[in-house]
Amino acid sequence: MTSEVVIDVQQKDISIALLEDKNLVEYQSETRSASFSVGNIYVAKVKKLMPGLNACFVNVSYERDAFLHYLDLGNQFDSYQKYLKQVQSDRKKLYPFSKASRLPDLPKEGTIQNKLKVGDEVLVQIVKEPISTKGPRLTAELSFAGRYLVLIPFNDKVSVSSKIKSGEERARLKQLIQSIKPKNFGVIVRTVAEGKRVAELDTELKILLKRWEDAVVKVQKTQTRPQLVYEETSRVVALLRDLFNPSYENIYVNDTDIFKEVKQYVTLIAPEKAEIVKLYSGNVPIFDNFNVTKQIKSSFGKIVNYKHGAYLIIEHTEALHVVDVNSGNRTRSANGQEANALDVNLGAADELARQLRLRDMGGIIVVDFIDMNLAEDRQILYERMCKNMQKDRARHNILPLSKFGLMQITRQRVRPAMDVNVEETCPTCFGKGKIKSSILFTEQLENKIDRLVNKIGVKKFYLHVHPYVAAYINQGIISLKRKWQIKYGMGVHVVSSQKMAFLQYEFYDCNKEFIDMKEEIETK
Repeated sequence: MTSEVVIDVQQKDISIALLEDKNLVEYQSETRSASFSVGNIYVAKVKKLMPGLNACFVNVSYERDAFLHYLDLGNQFDSYQKYLKQVQSDRKKLYPFSKASRLPDLPKEGTIQNKLKVGDEVLVQIVKEPISTKGPRLTAELSFAGRYLVLIPFNDKVSVSSKIKSGEERARLKQLIQSIKPKNFGVIVRTVAEGKRVAELDTELKILLKRWEDAVVKVQKTQTRPQLVYEETSRVVALLRDLFNPSYENIYVNDTDIFKEVKQYVTLIAPEKAEIVKLYSGNVPIFDNFNVTKQIKSSFGKIVNYKHGAYLIIEHTEALHVVDVNSGNRTRSANGQEANALDVNLGAADELARQLRLRDMGGIIVVDFIDMNLAEDRQILYERMCKNMQKDRARHNILPLSKFGLMQITRQRVRPAMDVNVEETCPTCFGKGKIKSSILFTEQLENKIDRLVNKIGVKKFYLHVHPYVAAYINQGIISLKRKWQIKYGMGVHVVSSQKMAFLQYEFYDCNKEFIDMKEEIETK
């Protein structure tokens, strides 16, 4: 299996696609201005106590206050609070962490009002992003995640991932980390650390320690509250940190700055794989070039088609996700209804496993498969679903089919499900139902080009249009594009973009920056 990562960097957002054998299996898109991310650490103030919930709401500068439960304070909450006061007591000299005292563990049966009051300052970390009407979910047990290790202040324990099965290797890693970690820090050794040398682990441990020290310095120096003291690495690097696999063949990026950032990170964690990071500089949009745009448009939406005419209907609600399996116009199997139902259901299990990763659907997922009478067929389907979900990084649990033919799946939910709107609003009438004559569309484009070249003074630009329109503009020896180049100069470039609706167009300058050429009259 070949794996590739394609990163599309635009002015307003960054999109990341993971391809396995050219098939889209994971997709993340985030606005570049988004400031909330899992892993961010804030020093913030308690806004409101909720004794009935044994929790409190904390202001972390989001429109809805974040939620912090008593059990999420962590065993060493008192140690954190004492050290926070020691750090803030002297704005010039930093209180050394090695001298910080570890206080007794927090009792599990305690109450929030005995530990906190309104206005108290707490050091908290986001563990779940805002979802729907809920604010972020917080923890006061801080951690700094790296590729091989996770650093936990005020925790002297060294834990090794249970996925490392070799007892000898587990003992080696545990002894190794015990010998290099400083006092008052705990470490979790991740699965990918298996077989790694001490130099690699020590380098990453120093990087994680530096992040903690920088966060503490920021707490000491700043007085505004709430204050972001540690920001999780960029979305691109954070995703690569969790996803990176030595089997990756290529990582394509279409932005120079992000390319350097990704190359630097890959060089740090896997120097031998640094060459797989490649800067894409083609004129065709990067997602179009790797057939990602088409897969996004066919894979999202309410109805998802898969093999031989069968399809899934996926509905999202506040409480859960519901999936209905339909055989559609599929031809019945010669082996009878039972064999036909099993075949459709197995195909649905394959596609559903991909959809869960692709949309990052979390919480409760209920799947209504086509009814099957034989117990062995239901077992085959259950085993197929479990096998397909082994590639999924999110924690999940799958129950066998109930007597109603329903399968229940729970999947870890950290951020809102990815919901891509694949329906296109008419770019000419903006949903009003009336457009200018289509045959005049190219004349409208030429008017824009004339204004761009002769009035605004942009001599080199890229015009992105729908593939059908691009084919029309480029057809013939003396094509419309050639005529434009003769009239307005060779800086006129026409790019076929699958992202565009039929009569939609966008202009970009030579630096790939968007040029707004829409006029008010077009919307009337």
